Amino acid sequence: MALGELPDYPWDLMKPYRAVAGAHPGGVVDLSIGSPVDATPEVVRAALAAATDAHAYPQTVGTPALREAIVDWFARRRGVDYLTVDHVLPTIGSKELVAFLPFMLGVGEGDTIVHPRAAYPTYAIGAEFCGAQAFAADDPADWPESTKLVWLNSPGNPDGRVLTVDELKAARDRALELDATIVSDECYAELGWDVDEVPSLLDPRVTGGSRANTLVIYSLSKQSNMAGYRAAFVAGCGSRIARLANVRKHAGLMLPAPLQEAMVAALGDDAHVAAQREIYAARRAVLRPALEAAGFHIDRSEAGLYLWATEGHDAWESISRLAELGIVGGPGVFYGEHFPRHVRLSLTATDERIAEAARRLRAASRG
Repeated sequence: MALGELPDYPWDLMKPYRAVAGAHPGGVVDLSIGSPVDATPEVVRAALAAATDAHAYPQTVGTPALREAIVDWFARRRGVDYLTVDHVLPTIGSKELVAFLPFMLGVGEGDTIVHPRAAYPTYAIGAEFCGAQAFAADDPADWPESTKLVWLNSPGNPDGRVLTVDELKAARDRALELDATIVSDECYAELGWDVDEVPSLLDPRVTGGSRANTLVIYSLSKQSNMAGYRAAFVAGCGSRIARLANVRKHAGLMLPAPLQEAMVAALGDDAHVAAQREIYAARRAVLRPALEAAGFHIDRSEAGLYLWATEGHDAWESISRLAELGIVGGPGVFYGEHFPRHVRLSLTATDERIAEAARRLRAASRG
């Protein structure tokens, strides 16, 4: 598929269901997109406000303070203590990085990009951008010899799946056999629920302390309510980071200087992350039992911002039923052809809207 033949944006198919939900007398409850609704922490906003004298061009590789903050964060929060400032790079959000990383790494026609079976759609779109073939497979034994890039996503979007140390190691070992780059998208790592830990692909138990061929992406959108800041970063293999930095320098891809200061503040403050986690935990505790009472089974969902649910019916039937209740969800088919009976429901709505969704679901179950 050429770039001019990209598929239509899938969320446009939701317009009629949004219209039905919007007509509900109690108002719509939008649980479709994982866009934060809570305030950006004051520590972040204050740092941004203090950095508005940004007369010079920012550094593509990030300020020394930001790079040190990323290194420190990986050691403190993810148990990865063998990175230096040469192994990290800030990016303008994580979606553009996911979409263009294959191109920036030189993946192209004749190559295969592997991604999970239940997957964020941009992994496959990135393959389209560079002319490679996308291939959905969770078992490393199924990855073809033509594989040049492997995407992992733990915790997963949409299904909340968390990969264990052993699963991460098996995936990385297979990628190294194929001489492929392996990248783990870990932007929900601070939101573990039904698991003892959410290990990183860069965890020394996985890599043995080697960064070779291995990258991890992280975003501050979820943990710090900074989606509008477009604040993310990538870390790992020194040669891959150097290549990405060089491409981004040539393209002028620079995170604005005030946002770099805001990132430093966010990365250095764990208290707001813990507070936000408790907010999502409370919303999850309200929404999950209401969905189950209404006949939905929750699969996986042990971490992350979503509940991955099924009634055993076609996903569009479930989306229609939810719309009649004034609730907007996301059909599983948006996340791969393997899940035609699932829907994804986000925890990113206000406490009042989550409670209202639960009330409607419970009322429907009694009706």
